[in-house]
Amino acid sequence: MNEDHGDAVLLYAQTFGSLTDATAAEMLSIDTEGMNLSAQINDTALPVRIQFDHILQDSEDAHHTLIAMVKQARSAH
Repeated sequence: MNEDHGDAVLLYAQTFGSLTDATAAEMLSIDTEGMNLSAQINDTALPVRIQFDHILQDSEDAHHTLIAMVKQARSAH
């Protein structure tokens, strides 16, 4: 996720983590309820927990949810 979709992970931090000043982000983990990120602001790494709007059912649900979140974040920018 981090290597292929770094721009998406940054959008998650900026939009859903309310860290508009973040310049980079890395996904640390994901579970059925949300994801844990590390976001860079200046020279500081900040932990960010982003809750999903529902409990994920499986990997396909996770995939669709993450895509929908990217689309939502892009439309908000």
